[in-house]
Amino acid sequence: MFGGRMQNHQTEEVIFGAFSLVFWTLTLIPLIKYVCIVLSADDNGEGGTFALYSLLCRHAKFSLLPNQQAADEELSSYKYGPSTHATASSPLKRFLEKHKRLRTALLIVVLFGASMVIGDGVLTPAISVLSAVSGLQEANSKLTKGELVLLACVILVGLFALQHCGTHKVAFMFAPIVIIWLVSILFIGLYNIVHWNPKIVHALSPRYIIKFFSHTGKEGWISLGGVLLSITGTEAMFADLGHFTALSIRLAFALVIYPCLVVQYMGQAAFLSKNPNSIPNSFYESIPDKIFWPLCVIATLAAIVGSQAVITATFSIVKQCHALGCFPRVKVVHTSKNIYGQIYIPEINWILMILTLAITVGFQDTTLIGNAYGLACMTVMLVTTFLMALVIIFVWQKSVILGVLFLLFFGFVEGVYLSAALMKVPQGGWAPLVLSAIFMFIMYIWHYGTRKKYSFDLHNKVSLKWLLGLGPSLGIVRVPGIGLIYSELATGVPAIFSHFVTNLPAFHKVLVFVCVKSVPVPYVSPEERFLIGRVCPRSYRMYRCIVRYGYKDIQRDDGVFENMLIQSIAEFIQMEAVEPPFSSSESSSLDGRMAVMSTRPVQSSLSLIVSERDFLSIDDSIQNSRSLTLQSLQSAYDDDNLHIRRHHVRFQLPSNPGMDPEVRDELTDLIQAKEAGAAYIMGHSYVKARRTSPLLKKLAIDIGYSFLRKNCRGPAVALNIPHISLIEVGMIYYV
Repeated sequence: MFGGRMQNHQTEEVIFGAFSLVFWTLTLIPLIKYVCIVLSADDNGEGGTFALYSLLCRHAKFSLLPNQQAADEELSSYKYGPSTHATASSPLKRFLEKHKRLRTALLIVVLFGASMVIGDGVLTPAISVLSAVSGLQEANSKLTKGELVLLACVILVGLFALQHCGTHKVAFMFAPIVIIWLVSILFIGLYNIVHWNPKIVHALSPRYIIKFFSHTGKEGWISLGGVLLSITGTEAMFADLGHFTALSIRLAFALVIYPCLVVQYMGQAAFLSKNPNSIPNSFYESIPDKIFWPLCVIATLAAIVGSQAVITATFSIVKQCHALGCFPRVKVVHTSKNIYGQIYIPEINWILMILTLAITVGFQDTTLIGNAYGLACMTVMLVTTFLMALVIIFVWQKSVILGVLFLLFFGFVEGVYLSAALMKVPQGGWAPLVLSAIFMFIMYIWHYGTRKKYSFDLHNKVSLKWLLGLGPSLGIVRVPGIGLIYSELATGVPAIFSHFVTNLPAFHKVLVFVCVKSVPVPYVSPEERFLIGRVCPRSYRMYRCIVRYGYKDIQRDDGVFENMLIQSIAEFIQMEAVEPPFSSSESSSLDGRMAVMSTRPVQSSLSLIVSERDFLSIDDSIQNSRSLTLQSLQSAYDDDNLHIRRHHVRFQLPSNPGMDPEVRDELTDLIQAKEAGAAYIMGHSYVKARRTSPLLKKLAIDIGYSFLRKNCRGPAVALNIPHISLIEVGMIYYV
């Protein structure tokens, strides 16, 4: 706060005013805005920018990807807030839903906020570790700045190198370190208040803020960029809501963190009021000599804990962006068997490490990094304020006036701080702007390309009349086995299927169109994950399966997908035969009456008798339906991949003499197809812009989107599809 021209205002009254600013900033934004209001806007226990956006997409048609289905609204985690619709917000809601540009602008705001959070993941480790080790220079003046930067870089490399181990292996030390740190700064603050200047208590009055600005003028306004550094990390308190309950965060902040911080800043101001020459390194100089070294160690450990939390939050935000179609496919590793939210993304980890080291070596100064850090954090807070105002109107269904008042009050306060932070753009503030611009460009280009590709699929679906005209054999030979045709379409038959039918002489006897899609909820329970339907009449043996995941769900490679799919289809076949809504009309089942099929444990399946074996054993009927070459390939693959072998599940029909013969025949065909083996069929697509497209669109699709697709993980890898059973066909999309 007292850098630059503020060095001319180092009087007791100005220092008191500076503390008053810090106190009221801590009170207004973290305590009142976040703890009292924003923490209530959780999405089934999840927080953060994308949680707010997810809530808005569920209560209004703000999503730009047209893959929503009525069945999604029946998810148990989809329901949130009051069921009645407020009439006051209806015109505004219709206005926003009608204009696509406004929905695009909303997405850009959300992506900008997410990009700034990723920028925090770069800047937080840099400023935290560098400021912690700067205490060594206070103890040993012989240490040069270059040596401190080198030490900070070593700590940072170690921090990022340990990420693959998972947070849970070192997290048992986090709480003790943070508690010791908070208690330490509390007692140091009390010591400084009593020892140096007890009158600092009067500075809790906001009238000292008026005195501060009357003495400092424009310099005081610019110094607000330093004040906001006292509340950095507040957004992480809301973003990490999924790891804790809102009540635990409220109690921890209100009863421990808030008073410890206030007392520490108060003590630091009391120390500075009597020692203005110590301003450049006030925190470490205010520590009594006897406890300097223990506190220096605790400060470094606390910096590592804080950095670890923000790095993990960055992994989570990238995962959420990817789930909502706004980030290229990356490898997501689940690092803990017990704690669901702990993930590790190798590509992002090493990119963050390189960028963090570049920031640390490039700036070498906590003041410059602080300018960048403050700008990033305040931008995220302003985005949260804007989204929160929309949540108040559309989700909580309060009056528009209340939402506008929230936006105006907190938007004004944060806008003043942001305006001061923008003055520091030439002194390091440009760093988060550049980082966020790069990440936002990547995310928007990916989302734009994904949206265009989905629209192409939607407008080039195979006609059901054409399929019905081919007959149950589809005009080709139907061979034993089950074909799982992957597509992003939630309705209709993808164009890739017509490529197969017109170019191959044979196809599998049972066909399942599989769509793996994300829905705007944090988690989808396993009982609601599978949505099963039928494509064409029963004799065609064609089904549709939509596998739904939330934006916090992890698609685990547990090797039981095929078994759960067969179970779900079998239950659907029996339910369709029993329930009148599904069996009353043949036309009702031509294009997929969908039903949720709970994936119960295999032992409790009602449709089929299930047996498990520890080793893969192929009986004579399967050998007859498989070539010797394929058997030898499968055997070699199993020998090379012993670590991923699973129990072999066998299905059998129950001895039920009252079963409908058509249902029995269909279930028999399904079991035989499963035993004959499954093939995973995907399109290997090339997306290109049309020749008549504008130049900007050609650059976005032909260069930007194509580059990202070539350099991210393939869809087959992301969906955990076994390579030996994969069939890909090339297809060009002119979007």
